[in-house]
Amino acid sequence: MRLGLLVRLFTVSHGRIDVEPNDAASKPRWERSTVTRSEFEASLDLAAEIGAEVVEITQAGQLAAAELLVANAQLRREFSAMIADRGLSIAALNAAGMPLHPRTGGRARRLIRRTIELASLLDVRTVISMSGAGGDGLAASTVNWVSFPWPEESVALRERHWQAAGGLWRDLAGYAISRGIERVALELHPMHLVYNVPTFQRLRDAVGPVISANVDPSHLFWQRMDPAAVVRALGDSVAHVHVKDTQLIADELATAGVLDGRRFGADAPRAWVHRTVGRGHGDDTWTAFFEALRDVGYAGALSLENEDPYQDHAEGVRDAAAYVRPILAGVE
Repeated sequence: MRLGLLVRLFTVSHGRIDVEPNDAASKPRWERSTVTRSEFEASLDLAAEIGAEVVEITQAGQLAAAELLVANAQLRREFSAMIADRGLSIAALNAAGMPLHPRTGGRARRLIRRTIELASLLDVRTVISMSGAGGDGLAASTVNWVSFPWPEESVALRERHWQAAGGLWRDLAGYAISRGIERVALELHPMHLVYNVPTFQRLRDAVGPVISANVDPSHLFWQRMDPAAVVRALGDSVAHVHVKDTQLIADELATAGVLDGRRFGADAPRAWVHRTVGRGHGDDTWTAFFEALRDVGYAGALSLENEDPYQDHAEGVRDAAAYVRPILAGVE
């Protein structure tokens, strides 16, 4: 297994890479709408500093950068050099989005296809995305994620979503295979049809083995799932791994439960919150997770992802790498 870092790709406005941050620069990194080229390169520097071997490049729903890179061979060479000059390689390209969204699904589907094209041009064999969930009819304005098997009209709606997802992902999987992509790794993520082992298996059975899993323990922890058990159940379907923690706050959990819908943020009370690795769960949990990955033959990236609202991003990444490295040494 190779230590990696999730890195946000620079954004593109009016056909040019952004060089100045916009008025959203004060937002947390995962909510930023603009990432400049210098910020992108600083993230690559951080990956090299922590001893990462690989990076995962995510576009956070931004289509323009992928389109520019697909269209411009010289820029692709410069892009590849930015990574290689730091002793890094690309483990995967991430096209996370909501491809069944009733309003923005078309854009998300285009992003996935462009990312597949870009991965093919860069000789990257794994593309990451999310399965999606649909709305409740032609006039819908947002997704309707059905996770409770009642009432019957909700169950029927969920089945319609599954029918749409099967057709969508058969098309996208076929396109990925035609471009030499070996694994389309869908993140097990609530608000999408695929969020646990049974739902993953349903889509894989419907589409085929190119559909693989991106396992992020942080989304499993708050559902009270066991990430090590998930890995063992998925076996060689695991194609990518995010390394991110979640802290469960007992007093809040007792009265709000895991479905706590209060807003995220450092100043907001919640039953659970994403944290730097080791701040939510201890050595035993992470050792068991990495051992499970080893035992199913996973040899890919361990992509550090940091969304801790209480800690500076770079500081959190350094702390996560320092925490994970000795555990990995003991496991391998």
